[in-house]
Amino acid sequence: MCTVVIDVAEQATNGTIGSRLLAVRDEDPERAWDSLGPWWPEQYPGVIGIRDRRAGGAWLAVDRTTHRLAVLLNRADVLGLPEDQVRSRGSLALESVAGRSPAGPLPMHGFNLLEVSPDAARVLSWDGQELTETPVPHGVHMIAHDGLDDPATARIARWLPEFRARAARADDWEQRWIDLLAASAELDPTDDAAIIRDNRPHGYPTQSLLYCVADIGDHGVEITESNLTAPGHWG
Repeated sequence: MCTVVIDVAEQATNGTIGSRLLAVRDEDPERAWDSLGPWWPEQYPGVIGIRDRRAGGAWLAVDRTTHRLAVLLNRADVLGLPEDQVRSRGSLALESVAGRSPAGPLPMHGFNLLEVSPDAARVLSWDGQELTETPVPHGVHMIAHDGLDDPATARIARWLPEFRARAARADDWEQRWIDLLAASAELDPTDDAAIIRDNRPHGYPTQSLLYCVADIGDHGVEITESNLTAPGHWG
């Protein structure tokens, strides 16, 4: 149940669009992971990402050569395969930034895969039966475990207007969005509208662990990672 906020700039006369995003990662704190780094030098040279040690894949990945970024968000599905036949989703972000987007059908549980390049952004969604594509238009948008800007997702309904009021076009956009993320953390982390989350009361072991801010454009990809002081709490 991760959350991403993205601002896609309007197309300029030189064809450049560019995007800026804030991505919050929710995961089981007991599941080992590695911070942003070049963990796949042989298979994915030039790629950095946040690695899941258990499966070896990535929640978020960046190819600094092609200026691509991808981030993975889980979603519900109707997959009918036995668990011993289900493949990990951890390769999706890595393959995406390498230029190999997923194609259905997939022996994987459901996901939203946000793909960002200097000139476009889109969401590929898999529900266990169908893989769909949703282009992300210019402006500020949010995605979590359902569709893009889905008003049925409480945190989107609550916070999307606030992020849109602070579009990420100013020089201090990172701090403006981080300040808003901090303000959102005044909600209890078990609240459906919370972005900084503790999902255990909802039946999941995941809690918010970190957030990244990234600027993607023809200039390259600038990205920073910040870990929370304690799982599910802003601190």
